[in-house]
Amino acid sequence: MFKQLFDLLLASFISFILAPIFMALILLVRFKFGSPVMFKQQRPGLFGKPFYIYKFRTMNNHKNDKGELLPDAERLTSFGNWLRFTSLDELPSLWNVIKGEMSLVGPRPLLMEYLPLYNTQQARRHELKPGITGWAQVNGRNAINWDEKFKLDIWYVDNQCFYLDVKIILLTVKKVFLQDGVSAKGEATMPKFTGNSTE
Repeated sequence: MFKQLFDLLLASFISFILAPIFMALILLVRFKFGSPVMFKQQRPGLFGKPFYIYKFRTMNNHKNDKGELLPDAERLTSFGNWLRFTSLDELPSLWNVIKGEMSLVGPRPLLMEYLPLYNTQQARRHELKPGITGWAQVNGRNAINWDEKFKLDIWYVDNQCFYLDVKIILLTVKKVFLQDGVSAKGEATMPKFTGNSTE
């Protein structure tokens, strides 16, 4: 209950303070990409229950001759890359926190298609609400592999407390300024998780 109240108060305060930046980004994204300005996608929340996460768009909708979307690396623009490096694309997710679907700190919400691919231990990441930032994000973010990321997520599930959340939030601010670990080497986005060869 305390974590939920902390999330609500801090997310509301951040949203209020950053409102001018939020409005400016709406105009910039609208100018760069057109409508819609928000990226909306279903993700698994607490206990795997689906919800819709909101972010600012960072990619265009360019397609090939067959009408298929081009690979992420080709659709990610320089402006979109800047949004990701500064983590400003995550600002709309504060609304998910205010609604109670996410926490400020927790395992990052991944794709619905990954749910049947987790082993028993990895699936424990859904014992807590997903977060805008988390222990994996301040210990490598997208520059670490999936196995390391899941181990860090489960460590957080087992050790979550108020002081750890404050530490992660402060480290996140530092990481954002350093623009550290945004992408895996040679990748525009995190490579897809394809499952485990063994349990």
